[in-house]
Amino acid sequence: MNNKKKEKQFPEFMNHPSLRFSILIVVITQIIMVVLSFTAYIWLGFLMLILFVIIILIAWKFGSDYLRELNSYILNLSYRIKRGEQEALIKMPIGIILLNDENEIEWVNPYLQTQLSDEENVLNEPLDKVNEELAIYLMDSERNDKQIVEWNGKKYQVTVQTDLNALYLLDITEYATVKEEYEENRPVIGWLFLDNYDEITQGLDDRGVSGFNSMLTTYFSNWGRQHGIFYKRTSDDRYFLLLSRKELRRIENEKFNIIDNIRERTSKRNLPLTISMGIAYGEDSFDKLSELAQSNLDLALGRGGDQAIVKAVNEEPRYYGGKTNPMEKRTRVRSRMISQAMQKIMTDSDQIFVMGHKNPDMDSIGSGLGVARIAKMLKKSVYVVVDNEDLGSDVTKLMDEIKKHEQVHSNIVSPNKAEEMITEGDLVILVDHHKPVLSIAPNLLKKTNRNIVIDHHRRGEDFTENPLLVYIEPYASSTAELVTELFEYVTSDGDPINRIEATALLGGIVVDTNNFSLRTGSRTFDAASYLQSVGANSTMIQRLLKEDPENYLQRSRIIENLEFVRDGVAIAAGEDNDVYPPVTSAQTADTMLSMSGVEAAFVVTRRSDDMVGISARSLGKINVQIIMEKMGGGGHLSNAATQIDGKSVSETIEELKEVIHSELN
Repeated sequence: MNNKKKEKQFPEFMNHPSLRFSILIVVITQIIMVVLSFTAYIWLGFLMLILFVIIILIAWKFGSDYLRELNSYILNLSYRIKRGEQEALIKMPIGIILLNDENEIEWVNPYLQTQLSDEENVLNEPLDKVNEELAIYLMDSERNDKQIVEWNGKKYQVTVQTDLNALYLLDITEYATVKEEYEENRPVIGWLFLDNYDEITQGLDDRGVSGFNSMLTTYFSNWGRQHGIFYKRTSDDRYFLLLSRKELRRIENEKFNIIDNIRERTSKRNLPLTISMGIAYGEDSFDKLSELAQSNLDLALGRGGDQAIVKAVNEEPRYYGGKTNPMEKRTRVRSRMISQAMQKIMTDSDQIFVMGHKNPDMDSIGSGLGVARIAKMLKKSVYVVVDNEDLGSDVTKLMDEIKKHEQVHSNIVSPNKAEEMITEGDLVILVDHHKPVLSIAPNLLKKTNRNIVIDHHRRGEDFTENPLLVYIEPYASSTAELVTELFEYVTSDGDPINRIEATALLGGIVVDTNNFSLRTGSRTFDAASYLQSVGANSTMIQRLLKEDPENYLQRSRIIENLEFVRDGVAIAAGEDNDVYPPVTSAQTADTMLSMSGVEAAFVVTRRSDDMVGISARSLGKINVQIIMEKMGGGGHLSNAATQIDGKSVSETIEELKEVIHSELN
């Protein structure tokens, strides 16, 4: 029995067959050597036998001591491991919660117990009562092991062991704090641009310019000191900004009120200055961060200035400001340069395709016909893409008039026909829009990388890729106005603009300015005067814009539901089961602006494509563009729209109210 116990004390490897075989060979070899020694000399045999016995005794002695020490070491190590496991279970910053089948807490480990307050008894309590966030995470079928849960002021990374119905909470409070501080102090780069600095200072003498610059320096210094911003003036009208993510969040909470403050302060001196800012963060490379900031500034300027755009990598941009109508910065020189550049691109192209946006209005069709006429004057093959199944009543009447002019109508093609005709060397010109998703035939842009954009809407994030030429002027009344100015610089002996094309262009201006009452500048009347001089028929325009009695009654029914959601902001909506054409919604919004007390009007109606459309109009004090952008649309400060899919009219109204309250507070 004792022998068996001793055998059990030997490690397993001592009983391995290979080790036993090796020992056996050594013993047999020694026996053979002893036998041979006896054969040669008896005294030598006795000597070898004695040596053999001594070696065996010494080996046995050392083996026994080694095994005893090895056993002692293993026992000690085993004890320490078990003790370490117990200490770890108690002292390691990992909380353990065991739950029963009803998700009630059956046991928590000692460490987690120390993190609870004396009054907090969690045993036998439902998990959702103890910590609702933990309960939600436990029930989430798509949970991941990086979920962070906050409990009693500490943050834990949670892991679930389903088979044991156990939760493991790793205390990462310190690391979360370090990460938060890191994120808060990550660098933010910005560019600040003085939109109309040259226009303001050109009328001042040296003393006036110096005083104006001194005022700007004082204001920006105070602003920078208040918000921990390093700024450096790199040119007369540009500043470089460097700040932290924490300060950026603070400035965003203030909605970049520096934009309004600087405009109001300078306006008191009759020197109304507007500024634009491009802010970027989220990149480790300062080069890329600076490029992104410049891109954001370009976007802000493309939208008319007087605003700030904040954007991180792979995030949607956030817009602030833009509360005033953009100032007229276009010059005759710029119009001439654009016209000449466009003519050069047209000349180098095989065919030219001009297309407006879906649900085209007079401005879209008119500017498209105008660009097509410029191409014809250069003796180029040009086609205007029009979807006859997607026209409003006024545009349908215009198309009927165009059919009487075979020379113009022969160049109008459907989207499908255009896709069959286009080749890689052809040119696509987008008019009255710049977002490919809004195009009548977006596939045309995929078949050629040559495109031009001519638009008067504020530039949005979604933009056509790598255009050869961009002519976006948000201050202009309409795209028709921009196109009309380009005719003056066309050097060609081709046929000039004809009466129907001039009428369509003038109709675009009339519609977009609401009969010259909105967004109208001196250049607008100059363009209208030119179109009248080349034969535009204003009487035909009035006839085309006449509305049907049913349309008038529809507008009246929508206005019956008018409600004020706050001072100056009114919403009217059609019934969810009734379908209204987009033009009816737009006209209804325009009508609401003529009512007393209405500064901004929103009309929500069901469209024929089973989407809900919102037409937004403003007299200028309220920026309806920003509100529509929050809901996926866009447009102008005083004229914007959007389409919502998958929601009812009432649901859309509730969402619109939330956006209005958040943006106008």
